[in-house]
Amino acid sequence: MSYSQMAQLELLNALNSINSEAELNEFKSVLAHYFALKAQKAIDKLWDEGVINEETIEQWGEEHMRTPYGYEAHRS
Repeated sequence: MSYSQMAQLELLNALNSINSEAELNEFKSVLAHYFALKAQKAIDKLWDEGVINEETIEQWGEEHMRTPYGYEAHRS
């Protein structure tokens, strides 16, 4: 069994114990926190390796990365 499959089983087991909206929200918060920590570690590694620096982060802050949606393409 792969780690991915084992993770899926663990998530299903955890989901089976959720009995309220409050518990669901708490579960979602825990997952969000976990992935935020992973992202922070990845960013710290890039910083330590010199791949990104203060200038890179400033450039990111000035980028407009919105998805261009065309009105005509989505009109019924």
